This record gives sequence, C-alpha cells and structure tokens, in this order.
Amino acid sequence: MDTAIKLSQREAESLDSSADLFSILLTTEALEKAYIRDAVSAADYTTHCTRLIAQFKTARDLLPPGTNIDVFMREYKLSCPAATKRLIEIGVPATVEHAVAETGAHGRAHVKAVADITTCFITLMDCIKLNMTAMDQLHPLLSDLIQFLNKIQGLPKEFEEMHKDRLKKWLITMHKMKASDGLTEEQSRQLLFELDSANQAFHASLAH
Repeated sequence: MDTAIKLSQREAESLDSSADLFSILLTTEALEKAYIRDAVSAADYTTHCTRLIAQFKTARDLLPPGTNIDVFMREYKLSCPAATKRLIEIGVPATVEHAVAETGAHGRAHVKAVADITTCFITLMDCIKLNMTAMDQLHPLLSDLIQFLNKIQGLPKEFEEMHKDRLKKWLITMHKMKASDGLTEEQSRQLLFELDSANQAFHASLAH
C-alpha cells in the first residue's frame, strides 16, 4: 500500500515554484530556437519572451533563499544554454538586445520604452490574474506604464483618446484609495479587459 506524503505549505509552495521555473526554462529554450529558425515572428517572439522573463524573475524570487539556478539546472538535468543566456545573462528579448546595439540614441530610447511598456502590461495583467489587486500593488505598476507610454511619440490618436485615457482614469481611481484597499471582482475583470485591449492596440500600432 502506497503511503501518501504530506507536505507543509512552505514545501508545497517551493515545489510549485520549482515546477514553474523548470517549465519557464524549457519554454524559453524552445522559443529562442524557434526565433533563430524564423519559426516565430519578431513581434510574437518579443511578447512571449518578455512575459517569460517577467515570470522567471517572479519564480526565482519564490524559491528558497540561496537557491542557485546553475545548481537547480544540474539537479534536474536541464541543458538550456539559450534560455540561460536570455533569462540570466541578458534579461531582454533578442529583438530588443540587437535593436539597442544597432540603433542611435533616439532609437535605443524608443526600443527600451517599448520593452518597458510590454513588461508593465504583462506584470499588471498577471497581478490581477493572481488576485494581487491591492492599491499599493497595482498603483506603482500602472503609474510606470503611463510614464513609459508618455515616452513613445506618434501613438495613434485613437490609442491616446481611448486606451491611454482609460488607464489614466484607473490611476486616478486608485490614487483615491487607501494602500490596503483592493479592487472589487468587477473592477478587476474590467481593468484586466482594458489592459489586454490596450496592450493589443499598442503592439498593433507599432506595426504601422
């Protein structure tokens, strides 16, 4: 008869974080290889890679203190050189890395702003999906997002008047809340919808 092993909450959370990190490393390795082989577009690669980088940072922070990623990979017999370079050594998608190296000062600033905006969108949406909806959790991220959007010149008028203005209204709403106050379920769903719509519209505008 098999004996069930009971894990403490901390042990269970550590195991979940290890599983998440394992998955992120493998997915990033596959994505990097797909990008090299032109099996994924630059736009899709940038979006997915930015999300994976943000998720990697979160998963790494949830591991037990002192955890070494190289030791973790050896322990689980992982060979992910491309993922290691992208997630640990570089920290930005290859599209951003190469654009920064090849463009002038204005181009580098634009590329960095786009990367920062993508990261903010993804982090905000992930926070809401994880029910991290307190004012002091969302307000700084939303404030950063709007500041980064302000650095992008030539955004379509429709984006400025619709999506950006909606985000500003959310920032005002949160500013009036106490730090410990959280969004209602209805507010969370609406904000998530508007963030997703704005994110899609933003990346669509970059293609024109």
